[in-house]
Amino acid sequence: MEPARLPAGVAVDHPGHQHTTTCRFDEPVGLLPHRLMLRPRESRDVRLLSSRISASPDAVLSWASDVFGNTVTTATFATKASTLVISSVAKLQLASVEWPIFDIAVSATSYPFFYSDHDWADLGALASPQFADPEGTLRNWARMFVRGSQTDTLALLKDLSVGTSEAVRYQSRDEEGTQTPLETLSRGWGSCRDLAVLFTEAARVLGFGARIVSGYLYSPSQQSAGSGGAGSTHAWAEIFVPGAGWITFDPTNRSLGGFNLVPIAVARDIRQIAPVSGSYIGSTHAFAGMSVEVLVTS
Repeated sequence: MEPARLPAGVAVDHPGHQHTTTCRFDEPVGLLPHRLMLRPRESRDVRLLSSRISASPDAVLSWASDVFGNTVTTATFATKASTLVISSVAKLQLASVEWPIFDIAVSATSYPFFYSDHDWADLGALASPQFADPEGTLRNWARMFVRGSQTDTLALLKDLSVGTSEAVRYQSRDEEGTQTPLETLSRGWGSCRDLAVLFTEAARVLGFGARIVSGYLYSPSQQSAGSGGAGSTHAWAEIFVPGAGWITFDPTNRSLGGFNLVPIAVARDIRQIAPVSGSYIGSTHAFAGMSVEVLVTS
């Protein structure tokens, strides 16, 4: 997932995106059902004008929602194939502003604060650290951003986001999977998904409810870290703050708010929101490779 960003002052009224995944095999294989998370996630700031998902060879598509309200498409294939192409084309209307103002509840303007019993129960695992930290390395690192016994909540989260990108050098990474937060801190480099996971886990260590987001960014100027071409997939995070709700943070680009971000799915764990996942029946060595092409336009 690579980051990109619009230059300051540019609005995207009706952005569109095309995401094409191509898998190649050395021989015809039987394609088992594939799980697709490609339909943009609608919200107050994101209105989906049109969306189409197609596959070659032809597939029967069924639709469902997961526990987070993301749209999950299942593609079921009837024929063998040596090439699989899955394409998603969508057009949206974005209402996010570039410099948002958040109406944080008075009870949560200063950290530490307490979530209400209802919020705490509903956040559940989203507010619990997901990775082992036996020596407290991540906890101690996250606590460095807490300035005294009472700290401005939004300033703390901004500092944590910026601190993530200062501690970790962005580096594109093509291999599958995500580094653990401790691996990312130790290595000092990572992809956007690694930075998003580190930031999310650090926020949870501090007691915040947090979730991972996958989606797209658009950067015609290609001035942001890792931007390439007209658009790219990306990962970022959202933190739940009473009054304001879910606030978007992109630690890779040190940005706040969802301006020019197109969310596809949210989850507790980034492994839950892979755009395309599936398997096949055939020779162990039949898989020849996969390519992903993303085009985001305004």
